[in-house]
Parts: sequence; C-alpha cells; structure tokens
Amino acid sequence: MATRAFAIEDGNLATGSIVTSRDRNYSDIDLSFLATPTGDLYKKVDIAAVKQAVKNILMTGYHERPFQAGFGGGLGNMLFENFDEDTEVEIELAIKMAVQTFEPRATVKSVRIIFAPDSNRVNITTTFGIINTGQQVVIETNLSRLR
Repeated sequence: MATRAFAIEDGNLATGSIVTSRDRNYSDIDLSFLATPTGDLYKKVDIAAVKQAVKNILMTGYHERPFQAGFGGGLGNMLFENFDEDTEVEIELAIKMAVQTFEPRATVKSVRIIFAPDSNRVNITTTFGIINTGQQVVIETNLSRLR
C-alpha cells in the first residue's frame, strides 16, 4: 500500500489544523468623490470604510440598484408602515439580514429602534463589530419624511 509523504513544513498532520490570523486593511472609495491635490480620489480605510458600507447598504431601498433587485436594507419603505411590535422585529430582521448578506466585514451585535409615530420618524441605532479587528461601531440612522 502506498503511503503519502509530506514535507516537514506541513507539521504534524495527525493533529488539528493550524490556525493563523492575518491583519487586513479595508479600504473603499470615499463617496464624497472629492479629489486629492494629486488628482486621485480620497479613500476611506478600516473602520470608516466598513461604517460607510453598512450605512450605504441600510439606506439603499429594494429595486433601487439596476440588476440587483434584492440589494439593500429597505429601511425607507418601513417609514410608512403602521407602528407596532411586529414592525420593530421586521426592521431589526431586515437590518441583520442585509448586513449579513451584503457586508462580510461586519456582524450586527444589536439594533435599537425608537418610533416617533406622531412626527413620522424612526430612530435606529445599529451596533456592529468589524470582523478583523473586533472593534465595535455604532451607526445612528434617522428616518423621517421630507415634508
């Protein structure tokens, strides 16, 4: 029976797997699209990049992006719903699913929702952790009618 030979660098393969971590720098284009003095665009890095991406996902409505009908959190559509306990659960679930589906760099820790039905406003505070660094970030989103 043939046996397989492994290199010394592979280590003892009879034991568990070797786990390592690698620091990654996250970077995205700044959505203000301002140019640097050299003519390049500014960029957001690390926590600011992930925070911008999560906020962008949450504020994007369904069917707003061409050819990506399911993209976004659809929070703007929730503003005109009847406010009750089910609406709160629905908003929390929509936020968690949107971040889990579209932003692999973040995990939602908690969502706090405060309704103000008399003024047609919803205040949403989302706390999420960044995967690589373990830091927690808080985003406050206010949904209100324009007029």
